[in-house]
Amino acid sequence: MRIPADLINSVRFLTIVPMPDSVDPFAPDWMSRAMKYFPLVGAGIGLVSAIVLLIANEFWSPVIAALLAVIASVAITGAFHEDGLADTADSLGGYTIEKRLAIMKDSRIGTYGAVALGLGVALRVAAIADLPMWAGPAALIAAHAAARVTGMFVINRMNHAGDTATMKVSYVESKVRSGEQTFALVVVLLAALPLALISLTAVLTGLICGTVLAVMVTRWTRRALGGYTGDVLGATEQLFEIGFLLGVAAALS
Repeated sequence: MRIPADLINSVRFLTIVPMPDSVDPFAPDWMSRAMKYFPLVGAGIGLVSAIVLLIANEFWSPVIAALLAVIASVAITGAFHEDGLADTADSLGGYTIEKRLAIMKDSRIGTYGAVALGLGVALRVAAIADLPMWAGPAALIAAHAAARVTGMFVINRMNHAGDTATMKVSYVESKVRSGEQTFALVVVLLAALPLALISLTAVLTGLICGTVLAVMVTRWTRRALGGYTGDVLGATEQLFEIGFLLGVAAALS
């Protein structure tokens, strides 16, 4: 059975997992076509994190287990989304659109980026540690799957800011099709099902909290940058994930 090229591109883009070369031509709009599989890859990342959480909880305290679970997700993604969060936070120091975009392209991390990374990791660890052990793994799978669908909505509602020729990852802008959106949302629902069986209120609270934070950052970038960048997509994923976990923890605490 041949692995779909879009799934291969999705795994290769979101993780450091080695993937075989695709036999299909590399389409210019590969990013938009691969996005339907982002929640599926996210669920896989969440599953790895959940397994680490379960194993670590047998040997250490809930805080250490939660920290190791977060480390596992960061390791398998190569801190991909965290990098976007840090760059987006650093761009707060710019006073013009051009300056903010230039700061985002700078590989060095500044004060705002370091603080955002530290707070982001701390909030995720605290939220996971606060969850009952029977709910933590389900929450991780749901959070990682749902957070990866945010980029799809951002791309469909905003234009890329700045010069597309200088993008860190090259692709042609294209909207995510309705059928692709439906597939991605079905995957999110399936990934959230284990948590929903534990508490539907927790799922709904997590989705609301995650959406609020994601909308806040995208509205800011619309005003501050005139659109989105790859870093903004990463920051949106991170804030949704943080908000989702905090919402679930609030519902189940």
